[in-house]
Amino acid sequence: MSDLQLAPDVMARLQQNGSPYDERAYLFVLAGLEYLQSRLAERRHVSGQEVTHACRELAMEQYGLMAREVLDHWGIRETSDFGRIVYALVDVGLLVTQPGDRIEDFQEVYSFERAFDEGYVWGRALGA
Repeated sequence: MSDLQLAPDVMARLQQNGSPYDERAYLFVLAGLEYLQSRLAERRHVSGQEVTHACRELAMEQYGLMAREVLDHWGIRETSDFGRIVYALVDVGLLVTQPGDRIEDFQEVYSFERAFDEGYVWGRALGA
């Protein structure tokens, strides 16, 4: 993921819309979506809750005990941030929504403190 970057015009549009997130936050959420899709029997539309859980699993897998700090450094501090990032990517045309999708689907799916700090056993993450 470290060699990837958004096209300059995409990042410019995100920043023009007042984005508080580091570019790596957007790339991480896109990687989280692909991580989720790769674990499904077939590609399909996914829910906000599924995305937030996939992002947690990916963060724990990639960053271990530092997952929460890495996400925080990029501006991601709660599950609602995943939703704001997804909907910002929708606004710039990189993702699409389905009827019935709502940004509220990402709110309070889990506590970052519980999911990242209390939910870690050395060597593997526990479910949130």
